Parts: sequence; C-alpha cells; structure tokens
Amino acid sequence: MNGIKTSLKRLFQSKVAENYFFMTFLQGANLLIGLLLYPYLIRVLGKEAYGTYIFIFSNIQFFFIFVAFGFDYPALKKISLFPTDKKIKSRTVSEVFTAKVCLLALCAVVLSLLIYSIPFVRANAAFYIIIFATLLIDILFPSWYFQGIQKMKFVTYVNLTLRILTIPLIFIFIKSPTDLLKYTLIVSLLPVWGGVFTFFYLQIKEKIQIRFVSFKKLRPLFADALPFFWTSAFSTAKRETVTLIVGTFFNMESVALYDLANKIVNIPRLITNSINSALFPKVLQNYNSENVKKIIRYEKFIGLGITVLVAALGYWAVLILGGKTMLAAYPLAVILSFTIYAWLIVGCYIDFLFVPQNKYYFVTKNQFAALVSFLIFAGMALLISKNIVLLISAYVLSHVVEIIYCRYLIKKHRLL
Repeated sequence: MNGIKTSLKRLFQSKVAENYFFMTFLQGANLLIGLLLYPYLIRVLGKEAYGTYIFIFSNIQFFFIFVAFGFDYPALKKISLFPTDKKIKSRTVSEVFTAKVCLLALCAVVLSLLIYSIPFVRANAAFYIIIFATLLIDILFPSWYFQGIQKMKFVTYVNLTLRILTIPLIFIFIKSPTDLLKYTLIVSLLPVWGGVFTFFYLQIKEKIQIRFVSFKKLRPLFADALPFFWTSAFSTAKRETVTLIVGTFFNMESVALYDLANKIVNIPRLITNSINSALFPKVLQNYNSENVKKIIRYEKFIGLGITVLVAALGYWAVLILGGKTMLAAYPLAVILSFTIYAWLIVGCYIDFLFVPQNKYYFVTKNQFAALVSFLIFAGMALLISKNIVLLISAYVLSHVVEIIYCRYLIKKHRLL
C-alpha cells in the first residue's frame, strides 16, 4: 500500500493535482447543487413531470453521441502532447469545431423528422428543441482543450458561476408541475451562454484562431475519432437505453426512481470521477506500466469501498432527498453501486493501456460486447417479469462482461 501511495504522489505533481482538484471540485459543486435542489424539484414538479424531463433529456443524449463523435480523445491527446504550440492548437480546435457543427446540422434534421412522425415527441416538441440546444455547449465549450493544457480552473469557474445563477431562478419561477417548461429553459439555455463566452475567450485570451475547415482536411480527424465514436455510441446507448426502456415499459415515475438511484450512486463516485482524467496527460507523457498496475490495484479498493458505503447510507440518502414515496430507489442504488467498481477498472484499462498503446478498437469491441450483453440480459429480464430491479441487475451484469472482456484482451495481447 505504501508503494502505491508513493507512486501516486509522484504522479500527482503540481499541474496534475490542480487539474484533478478543479475537475473534482466542479463535479462536486454541481452534484451538491443538484442534490440541494432535488428535494424541492421532486416535490414541486412531481415524479411524473420530473420523470418526463429526465426521459427527454436521456433521449437527446443519443444526438450528443453523434455530435461528439469521439473527437475529444484524439484532440485531447494532441493538445496534451503540444500544449504550447498555438498553430497545432488552433488547427485542432478548428477541425473539431467544424466537424461538430456539420454533425449538429444533420441531427437537427433528424429531430425535425422525429417531431413530425412520433406523437410523444411531437407533443413535447418544445422540450426536445430546448434540450437539443444544449448540444451547442459541446461545440462552443471544448473542455478537452483546457484539460489538455491543464487549465481546468477556467472550466470550473465558468461552469460553477452559471450553475449558481440557476438556483435563484428555479426558486423564483418553479412552483408547480406546469412550470416544467420554465425549468427546462433555465437549466438548458443558461449554460449555452457559457459556451458563447468560452468561444470568444479562446480566440481573445488563448489566441486560438477558430476557422471552418474543408471536408477534405477533416478526413484524418474522422478516421482517428471513429473508434472513439463507436466506443462512446455503444457506452452511451447502453446507459441511456436503460432510461428509454424504463420510460417505455414502465412509467415516468419509475424513470424518476431510477434517476434518484443514479444520483445516490454519483455521490461517492464524485471522489474518483476525475482521477483518470487528471492523470491522463501525466501518464501519457511519462508512461510506466508499473505505475499503471498500482493505479488499477488502488482503484479496486476504492470501488469495493463505495459499494459498502452505498449499502450502509443509501437508505437515508433516499429518504432525505426524495422522501418516503421514493424509497423504492434504495435497492436500485445498491445494485447500481456495483457499476462503480467496473467503471473504475475498465476506465484504467482504457485510459492507461488501450489508448496509450493505440488499441482504440479494443475499447470499441469492449463497449460493443457490453451493449449486446445488456440487451440480451434486459430482454431476458423483461421476459421473466416486468420488474425494474431485474432490469437494473441486467445493466450491472453488462459491466461485469466489460471487465472480463478487457482482461481477455489484455492477456491475449500482453498489454500489461
């Protein structure tokens, strides 16, 4: 254990520690604000209305997969390797910006067709359009750029300021389930202005020249990003399909229960959520397989500890946040807590073994296996009984498949 601590101390030098602190602090502040607002929102909006918002938000995430297209990882890698080269940074930002704008336009066409053809989407068109607008944030606010140059302080300040501004607006304007549209406007459009601010900050303060790039020059970018696109597509599809299935086969109240269970699990996950992201630039620049092994062992203990923590305190967390009517979320939270262990370990395999050794398609294959296994397990669960506990258990089992398949690839190709 002392050896692990010593190795981690060597890795967590100034900028890495600062990067980790601000990423964790931002996520912690956002989670804390969300938890503080949750009891008010679930009681004022009600489970049905709040569940409807979560369901639509989850649907829009499928568009996010396509717009993001996995560009962030190769772009982050390039920025991390050349953090002071303004020419390379400007070209990288411009290429990602152009590609994402084009993909956003295609998604807008698809959303229009869905509004026209699907009754539920048409009835909630305003919500879909407003939440769809948040995709602009990913285009205008390239967090991967600031992560690459290790200036997550800026990202934290901007995001946290906007998040805090939503608090008084929510308490002033949100009073009943009929205010769901107002709530959607507040939490969706205000962050877009942060994206606009950052877009100009990049050009003025960072001296990044953002220009549209020809399609011909974008081909290498799409080729590099394609493995990450499939990885993100399979991973996000698996995660958001849970909400889609719950909303389709159960009801919006069940969506609200599942969402609360996720929030409970995200509380302890906060501590570990940014470790790999903060370590990535440093590990990449000074690659050492022994340090990777020690990080993996260390994160195994963290994952198991979090499961015990959720089992011990999750009941009271659900009671405080949602009240007695939401207690059905507790067993869901306990089951979901097992995903943290898998998430940590698989994250290490991806960030510190597959990506540095350019085994991008290993990540894709792993996520594909996880998605297929989840669909199989979920189908079996629904056939056995219309029980949300069985469905969530199927989701957890798909994470176990991820670990097994990753270990198979690592052993077969001797990556560690």
